[in-house]
Amino acid sequence: MPKLLSTVFSCAMLLAATAHAQQVGEVGVDWLGNDIIVDAVSDPGVEGVTCHVSYFERGLIDRLQKGDWFEDPSDSSISCRQTGPITIGDIDLSEGGEEIFNQGISLIWKQRVVNRIYDRKNDTLIYLSHSRQVQDGSAKMSITTVPLFGQKVVWKNGRPE
Repeated sequence: MPKLLSTVFSCAMLLAATAHAQQVGEVGVDWLGNDIIVDAVSDPGVEGVTCHVSYFERGLIDRLQKGDWFEDPSDSSISCRQTGPITIGDIDLSEGGEEIFNQGISLIWKQRVVNRIYDRKNDTLIYLSHSRQVQDGSAKMSITTVPLFGQKVVWKNGRPE
């Protein structure tokens, strides 16, 4: 039972640490009701960095025509920029980085995900947008970087060596 409680607590902390998206744009692309949505996502571990993620959202007519009611395409695009003074908190510095945002794009399993990776050698934050699927994964991804070189960056836990 203690292991179950620990797992539930860890999952709750992971959810609390992920960013939330705020829709900032919506562009209608056809008469079927399909749209391109643009969301702003602030990195919860790095103050002063905002990512804009765009993705395709299918309309009702498109869903009726194709019969695939409960899933949106995996395609997405990402661009992250410095939008204020950069303060870096307790972030994962491993090669795999950490997931900072996820959003369901199907009824059950498929998710749009943004991961942050710190490139020590080049002093750069890398943001990768991709989809997570239970079967076959997805090769559809987009990447952007925020260079820290020459910037006044505050590391709350000290600059990594």
